[in-house]
Amino acid sequence: MNAFSMARFAAFALPAALLGGAYISEYVFGLFPCEMCWWQRWPHFAALGFAALAFAAPAPRLWVAFAALAIMVSGLIGGFHAGVEYGWWDGITGCAVIDPDRDIFDPAAVPLVRCDEAPFSFLGISLAGYNFLFSFVGGIAILGLLRNGNVGRNKRAN
Repeated sequence: MNAFSMARFAAFALPAALLGGAYISEYVFGLFPCEMCWWQRWPHFAALGFAALAFAAPAPRLWVAFAALAIMVSGLIGGFHAGVEYGWWDGITGCAVIDPDRDIFDPAAVPLVRCDEAPFSFLGISLAGYNFLFSFVGGIAILGLLRNGNVGRNKRAN
C-alpha cells in the first residue's frame, strides 16, 4: 500500500472510528454529549464526506487533504473543550454554567450535560482530550502521508 492509499484509508477510518467510539460511549455506556461534544462531531462527519469523495471524485488528493483538515478542526475543538473541562479557561456556551434565574423544574431550560465537567477520563485525560490527541495528530499524519506520496510521485515523474 503506497502513502496516498494509506492517507486515503486513514482519512476515512479515523473519523469513522472516533465517531463510532462517541456513539458507543453514548448509547452503550450512557455518556451523553454536551454541546461542545457535538461541535467535535460535525467536522468528523464532514471528514467522512470528504474521504468518501476521495474514493469516487476527481482530485482525490484534494479531498483527502480536506478530510485531514476537518479532522484537525475537530481536534482543535476537542483541545478547547478539554481546557474548559480542566478549568484552564471558560467555555463560550451556556452549557457550562446553569443560569440561576432559570426554572429548574423545566427540563428544557436546564442543560442536562455540562460542558465544564468531564463525564469520564482515563489516565487523567478526558474524552475531549483524547479527541484532541487522536484527531490533531492523526490529521497531521494524514497530511504527512499525502506529502510523502507527492514526493514519491514527483520523483517518478522526473
